[in-house]
Amino acid sequence: MQKQRHKRIFRMMTWGVGLAGVGLAALFGWLMWQVDRAQTGTAATMAGPVEAIVVLGATVRADGSPGPDLRSRTWWAVSLYHDLVAQGQNPVLIFTGGMPGEYGAASTVARRMAASRGVPDAQLFQTQGGQTTAEDMAAAVDLMQKAGWDQAILVSHPLHLFRSQWHFARAVKQSNAQIHSITYPAGGISSLSASQRLTLDAREAAGILWAAVDGWERMGGLGRVLERIVYG
Repeated sequence: MQKQRHKRIFRMMTWGVGLAGVGLAALFGWLMWQVDRAQTGTAATMAGPVEAIVVLGATVRADGSPGPDLRSRTWWAVSLYHDLVAQGQNPVLIFTGGMPGEYGAASTVARRMAASRGVPDAQLFQTQGGQTTAEDMAAAVDLMQKAGWDQAILVSHPLHLFRSQWHFARAVKQSNAQIHSITYPAGGISSLSASQRLTLDAREAAGILWAAVDGWERMGGLGRVLERIVYG
């Protein structure tokens, strides 16, 4: 009798684990689909004039020059800025990643690039700190909230837009801010192979799932290392 009860409990546990695994796989697949379909940016327009263009930081080479992703994000953001100015708008550019003035900080390198393309210094801003997408978005929301800006366009790699928007919305909610944002892709993904595209989709989905349960904080120092690998 006791043995049969143990078998029944074991079967129930096995079914429970199996169903949880199927559910998690389905959620992961759905997130990957969302990441991939968000690559073209937000179709909606702003409720009012664009006040800030937030540029997500990316890798800076050891010699202080921008990596290809940071270069692409910055030039697309600068082009967007000039287009908006031509339409009579006057947005600021907010660069994220690292500390302002820090050698090799993504925000410092990107700001210098934007200045070289004719963006006035008064329109260039950098967030304070940030080594992950979550930290970058929290810092950007904080800066915007203090400045009173409530209309933003987020510029990043096409397959990074969904996670960027997710973290931005999360930071807005946590700070009780009233900020509306849409996304804008830095180029396209036609140069990516199918495997590269799938890998990036999976990385972005994993980053969202792990951040949703604050997994990085629970793993201490190791979590911080893994967070930087996943978040880029």
